[in-house]
This record gives sequence, structure tokens and C-alpha cells, in this order.
Amino acid sequence: MAGPMMVGAVAVFGNLDFLDGIRDSKKLTKLQREKWSKKIWDLKEINQNINIAIISIAPDVIDKFGISASLKLAVGKCLKILVRADDQFEIMLDGSLYAPPEYQNQQTIIKGDEKFPIISAASVVAKVYRDAQMVKLHEKYPEYGFNKHKGYGTASHIAAIKKHGLSPLHRKSFCRRLV
Repeated sequence: MAGPMMVGAVAVFGNLDFLDGIRDSKKLTKLQREKWSKKIWDLKEINQNINIAIISIAPDVIDKFGISASLKLAVGKCLKILVRADDQFEIMLDGSLYAPPEYQNQQTIIKGDEKFPIISAASVVAKVYRDAQMVKLHEKYPEYGFNKHKGYGTASHIAAIKKHGLSPLHRKSFCRRLV
């Protein structure tokens, strides 16, 4: 309901064994997600065979273009960061994500973050990054409690919206019935 949408992508050129045991970010505890995210970022720092992209889409862009178009825009931006012209690659996307049509070798996999470690890795780094951003945004808008619910539609978040109205961080298209 609030905050930017984050789309993460992880590219690995080689063995994926380092991801053994990773799972869908929604099925990991906060501490587990943070450990996995740190491991992935640390490996990127020492290994040329892994790359990460996280794209943030602002709430006003989501409101203007809709969630589907915003997701596609973010996926395209991630791929422009990750894909090198000489790469032979396969693009694996979670759920209802699609890459722009110029990326021929793509497949969308329902519940892909539960089935493929590379999709789980992208989900984890994006969620950890977004959660950290929401904690920082809490400092600017403490009345909403973003540090606790991270912008999701919890009872306390809905109560804060009803009391304080919408902030610039809120996705108006997601909150129409609340104000």
C-alpha cells in the first residue's frame, strides 16, 4: 500500500551451488533473509560471475501506469543492467513477471521463487533492500509505522491512514477505499 516497488534480479554465470538451501523470501524469517542477502552481496563483491540489479519504482509511477506496466518496466531496467551483449543466458521470472519482448529466452514460472534458487535469490535481495528503505522512510513519516509493517496493509497501517490520511509514499490506487 505504501513505498516503492522493488524488483530484484540476480545473474549467475556458472555454478549455483552457493544457493543451496535458499527459499522463497516469504518463507524465510527476517534474520534468514538478511543472512542470505548479505551472502549474495558479499559473493558479488569477490566474484565476477554474479551480478545483482534492484530497481525501485515510485508510488506515483505505479499509480500512473499500473502495477503490471510498472513491473515490466522494472524487469526491463534490471535486464539492461545485468545482460552483457555476448552472454548466452536464460531469463527465469517469477509469478506474473514478463521481460520486454526483445529478451527471447525467457520463461515465467508460477511460484518460481519456491522452485528455483536463482529466483529466490532475486526475491530475497529485493525484499531486504525494500524493507531497509521502508525503515529509513519511517524516520520521515513515523506516524505510519513503516518500520513495523513495511507498507503492507496491516490493521495498524490502515488505522494510521484513517487517522493521518495518505502520505506521498502511499500508492493512491491501492488505498482508494480507505480515504
